[in-house]
Amino acid sequence: MPQPLEAQMQRARLSSFKRSQLVRDLLRDRWMYLLLFPGILYFVVFKYVPMLGLVMAFQDYKPFTGFINSPWVGFKHFERFFMEPQFWSLFRNTLLLAIYNLVFFFPLPILLALMINEARREMFKRIVQTLLYLPHFISWVVAVGIFYVLFTTEGGVVNELLAQFGFEKIPFMLSEEWFRPMIIAQSIWKEAGWGTIIFLAALSGVDLQLYEAARMDGAGRWRQLWHITIPAIRSTIVILFILRLGSFLDTGFEHIFLMLNSMNREVGEVFDTYVYMKGLTQAQYSYSAAVGLFKSLVGLILVLGANKLAKKFGEEGVY
Repeated sequence: MPQPLEAQMQRARLSSFKRSQLVRDLLRDRWMYLLLFPGILYFVVFKYVPMLGLVMAFQDYKPFTGFINSPWVGFKHFERFFMEPQFWSLFRNTLLLAIYNLVFFFPLPILLALMINEARREMFKRIVQTLLYLPHFISWVVAVGIFYVLFTTEGGVVNELLAQFGFEKIPFMLSEEWFRPMIIAQSIWKEAGWGTIIFLAALSGVDLQLYEAARMDGAGRWRQLWHITIPAIRSTIVILFILRLGSFLDTGFEHIFLMLNSMNREVGEVFDTYVYMKGLTQAQYSYSAAVGLFKSLVGLILVLGANKLAKKFGEEGVY
């Protein structure tokens, strides 16, 4: 066995070798790391540094006294939030919208990507992709405005057509029953096409020889789709599903806020709009920070649980 001094020298040489290897790797891939730097800087500045402000959820924060001099109150704001009569209403509205998004919106980009991938004419595929991508670049203000023009009872195109055929006009934008379907329909129209990009990229990596071998074995288009195409993107679907759960309770403030009015507020008020009302309009910064932290913790638990479950079933997971 080596003497203690020899062991220390071996460890020192190994550490020096690792450092020199790291330096060589950094110099070799310096341009790739340089391209990566803006992305890392974005996440540090806008994602990690603001996390320091979460301490206000445990303080009675006042802007003039700052974080250091604001008194600590422990879990007072969390207790208040859970005891609020409005809590269960907010939780139900947020949960229902999140489930509807997961059930109706999440699978649609996968189906669109599979259908686009099955198209054989490149020109047709490019035209369809462009038309599907365009709504993503429209702001939610414009998107909701378009839906108001189409579905409002006062001169809306859809309601005017209903009236022409002898049906009663439907208050789509004011009705509680239609609030959630309208939210999901707008999300699908605006973002489903953009969501196909990752799945189409995954499909482009499928070995074409697999399809040729399947055709030689007599497999039709449906068999190829079921046994080759879908398994090829299964890991991508699982990873995106896990990441989606991280923002499970994020229903989108701007979208919901633009659709809210006095007639549908009972079913439309969610955690995001509640945080805006309490934090910005009423200056209850600590309380709104506690609500936001609760949402983040729920997302973290869902991601950890889904990742563990995915690995249990043989998938790679996120980490």
